[in-house]
Amino acid sequence: MSKRLLAVFEKKPTENFSFKDEEFEAVGLSLKHEVNKIFGRSLAIRELDTGSDNSTEIELVNLTTPHYDVERFGVTFVASPRHADVLIVTGAITLNMATAAQKTYDAMPKPKFVVAVGDDACGLGILNDSYAVLGGADKLFDVDLKIPGNPPSPKDILIGILTLTKKIQAQKSSA
Repeated sequence: MSKRLLAVFEKKPTENFSFKDEEFEAVGLSLKHEVNKIFGRSLAIRELDTGSDNSTEIELVNLTTPHYDVERFGVTFVASPRHADVLIVTGAITLNMATAAQKTYDAMPKPKFVVAVGDDACGLGILNDSYAVLGGADKLFDVDLKIPGNPPSPKDILIGILTLTKKIQAQKSSA
């Protein structure tokens, strides 16, 4: 009985858990600075699942949870491609999704940016040689950035978005 009572009051393993990831915070603040310069305080992203296994979508959703809270860095996910600055494609583009994916891209306002997230969207996944698959996102769109991984972590995705903003800024500066 005393062992059980002591177990209630002893220090738990989760008490030492750190909720701050300093690298993620630094990347997020850099991203917020770039988004403010290029997009005027907010970057709207439309996520398009073209035939994935949902692992990448889980990591994208994790970005919106209170733990990561990507909206504090000026990044929002939107429901309509008409409101999007960036199209994130996840999964290999299946033949059945090719037309819908193209319509989604066509509905976006210019300038349009496409990011392939995950191995399948980057053309590296095991599904890309299937009879029902067109291929990676670059088979249908001009892809501006690829973020490989199966799935990439939320930090990798955020670093990728920061890389995209720096690429856009460099293009604006050279034009």
